[in-house]
Amino acid sequence: MILCAILLLLTFVTPGWGKDPEAFPDLNPNNPQELKEATRVLEEELKLAARPQTYLLIDLGASTIHIKGRGIGLHQIPIETWSAGPREALKGIHRLVARPPVVRRKIEPGAATEQEPISVADMPTDYLLSFTPSLSVTVVPSVVSDSLFQSAVLLGKVGWHNVKNRVARFFGDQPAESSSYLRLTLTADHAQSLAWSLVDGMAIVIRRSSDK
Repeated sequence: MILCAILLLLTFVTPGWGKDPEAFPDLNPNNPQELKEATRVLEEELKLAARPQTYLLIDLGASTIHIKGRGIGLHQIPIETWSAGPREALKGIHRLVARPPVVRRKIEPGAATEQEPISVADMPTDYLLSFTPSLSVTVVPSVVSDSLFQSAVLLGKVGWHNVKNRVARFFGDQPAESSSYLRLTLTADHAQSLAWSLVDGMAIVIRRSSDK
């Protein structure tokens, strides 16, 4: 498995080889730490690509979320900003415990009783994702164009997520690795797009940045 990942990595950093030299566009082939991290990610991806389910690759080096299936990129979502807990806790394959809740549109009085199908517009723009092994990913929308009131509400939600996590860890006697977290800032549209793409049990692999 490791040998296969190394061979794939060589196709990405060697000119003229492979069909997708842009897999890790920011990769410095002269940096042993970056090469080791890229090899680890490819090794994890090889396990996931053998199955038909879609999975997420969060590339913190390139600030991009990749939705992939069978190793093929299906959709990309840019990350505006991010922050993370201990770097060591972000390795391995994590699986989504539950999708974020959907806020269904209310049926107007006197209208037909049938609800319209759920769409991307019904997805939340800020939410907390829990994974196993223990990892929490908080998704928040950028607030540059929002009003002061909306920004305050958003910051309050993020703070509440953090408080709930700390309380759960304290009273639940969870192991130390449960402190691993990742916070992603996306545009509101991209946050909804990501929520729309998630399925229960979905796998996630994180390519850690070498400068954080």
